[in-house]
Amino acid sequence: MAVSVSLLFSISICFLASFQDLLLLSVNAQFHNLTQPSVASINYDLYHSSGNLMEEIKALVHRHPEKLTIETVKAANKGYDAEVTVVTYCKEKKENDERSKFRILLSFGQHGRELITTELALRILSILSEEKFLPSVDQASLKSVLDRLVIKVVPMENLNGRKLVEAGDLCERRNGRGVDLNRNWSVDWGKKEKDYDPYEENPGIAPFSEPESQIMRKLAISFEPHVWVNVHSGMEALFMPYDHKNTTPDGLPLQRMKSLLEEVNHLHCKERCMIGSGGGSVGYFAHGTATDFMYDVVGVPMAFTFEIYGDETASSRDCFKMFNPTDLATYDRVLSDWSATFFTIFKLVPHQLGESILKLDKLVSIDEYLDGYLMERRNRYGKKMEVLELGMQEIRTYFRLFLLSSVLLMFMFCSRISKSKCSRPVVSAMPL
Repeated sequence: MAVSVSLLFSISICFLASFQDLLLLSVNAQFHNLTQPSVASINYDLYHSSGNLMEEIKALVHRHPEKLTIETVKAANKGYDAEVTVVTYCKEKKENDERSKFRILLSFGQHGRELITTELALRILSILSEEKFLPSVDQASLKSVLDRLVIKVVPMENLNGRKLVEAGDLCERRNGRGVDLNRNWSVDWGKKEKDYDPYEENPGIAPFSEPESQIMRKLAISFEPHVWVNVHSGMEALFMPYDHKNTTPDGLPLQRMKSLLEEVNHLHCKERCMIGSGGGSVGYFAHGTATDFMYDVVGVPMAFTFEIYGDETASSRDCFKMFNPTDLATYDRVLSDWSATFFTIFKLVPHQLGESILKLDKLVSIDEYLDGYLMERRNRYGKKMEVLELGMQEIRTYFRLFLLSSVLLMFMFCSRISKSKCSRPVVSAMPL
C-alpha cells in the first residue's frame, strides 16, 4: 500500500511538472505572437492578380488599336519557359515612324514581389489611351508631346516570379528558377560582394542565361531607345548609372540625366527622392544590372532606375508591406504621383536630348551584332540554338582572334613586300 501511494505521488509530481512546462510554452508562444508584427498579404481589393492585370491590358489595347499595339515574346532555355508582353504606344503609325521619334523603353515588375510597379504600368497605359487623365494637365499640350514619342512598356517582365509571389512566397524577387533578373546582364556580371545573398542576388550560370533577360536584351538592341527606365520599389529614389561602382558618367550625359532627375525630384518627389548613381547611393554595389547594360552596351543616352515606394517601418519578414502600399490612400497617391512623374519625363526628353540625336546613326559593336544574330536564330530554330547561346563568350573571343590574326597576317605580308622592294639591286639608267 505504501508503495502504491508513493508511486501515485511520483506520477502526480511528474504530471504537474509537465503541465507547468506546457503552460510556460503556451504563454511564451502567445507573448511571441503579440510582440511579432503581423505579415501583410496581397490585398486583391487593391491589386490585380497577374492574370487579371494582363487581361485588362490586352482589353485596353484592343479598345485603342489606333494608339496601342501588343506583342507577347516567348523564349526557353534548358526546359525553362518564359514570356514577356510588350505594349507599344505610337500615334499615326507609319513605316519607319519609330526612327523619326524619340524612343522610350519602360520595364516594370522585374522583381516578382514589387506588385505596385505593375499597377503603375497599367495606370500609365490607361492615361496614354485617354481612358484616365492626369489632373491639371492640358490635354492638347500633352497630345502634342506624345505625338513625338514612341513608348514601349513591359508591364510585367518577371511573370513567373510574380506567380510564385501570388502562391504565397511574398519575399520572392527572382524568376521562376531562382535567378535575379537584375543581376543576369553582362556588365560586371557575376561579381559577389561580401554580403552576397544567393536567395536575393543569384546571377545565374552565365550572362543572359535567363529567357526573360534574353528577350529584354533583344528588344533593347532592336528598338534603340533614347530613354530607359527600370521601375522598382523598396525606397524612393531616382538613380542613374552606375550600379556596379561608385561613379556616374562624365560630361554631357551626366548633365542631361542629372538635370532631368533634379527637375523631377523638385516637381514630384518634393526633394525627398535620393538622386545619384545606384552604386554610390544605396550603400551596396549591384553587378550585372539592366541599367548598366543599357547605358554601356546599348548606348542609351538616358538610362535610369526608379524606386517608387518603400516602407522603412516594415519588418524584414513583412515583404509585401515593405515593397507595396497596403492602404487605398497610399496606393492612389503612389500611382498618381509617379504617373505624373513619367509624363513630365515624356515632356522633358525632347528638350533635354534635342532633335539632332534623332539623326545620329548608331554604331553597332561586334558584341551587339553577335547578340542580335544569335538571338534571331534562337527564336527561329528554338532549342537547337541553345549551344550557341551558352557559347556566346567563346564565339566573341574566336571572332576577335580571327580579326587580330587577319590584321597581323596583313601586316606581315605588307612588311615582306616592302623588304623585297628595298633589297632589289639599283640599276643605273645611265651607262657608266
